[in-house]
Amino acid sequence: MLIDMQNAVNRHAAEPHSAVDVIARVGTLVDQARIVGILPIFVRTSFLNDESDALRQTIDQERPRKPERPAGWDQIVDELRPKPTEPVVIKRSWNAFFGSDLDLQLRRHGVTTIIFAGISTNFGVEGTARSAYDRGFEIVFVEDAMASNTKENHEFAVRKIFPMLGRVRSLETVLASIRN
Repeated sequence: MLIDMQNAVNRHAAEPHSAVDVIARVGTLVDQARIVGILPIFVRTSFLNDESDALRQTIDQERPRKPERPAGWDQIVDELRPKPTEPVVIKRSWNAFFGSDLDLQLRRHGVTTIIFAGISTNFGVEGTARSAYDRGFEIVFVEDAMASNTKENHEFAVRKIFPMLGRVRSLETVLASIRN
């Protein structure tokens, strides 16, 4: 499951792995998954132009609303173009399960284990992974195929949260395991 590998990620700071490196590593993961018959599932963040479909709770730090966005900001990066038979799920929250058909897509395709990669480690990946865990999915996190806004945020999720939700592995280890 590839979280927010969309055009907007190229403009965000990514630590400890650059967005360029994460995109390349995710591309390698997707290529190998396709070879061995693992279904890539793409998740992207998007909203209506007026963001009337965004969550609106009372919170301490409001995220900017209706920010100026370039055309295509919410489209999957060209390097990772989904095939017509690969699901693309739109999320409007940190958690891709909320308000989407993600659970339905996973279950209809017989998915029991989710391999997570993407940006941002401690928002989209963590939010979706917590919900996947609650739904009984086995989880693998590809540590070097994800990044966050700071190294500290990435490392906290990877070291403190993810080991309680699943298994944290390197891209090399995941590639070796799915080839076998």
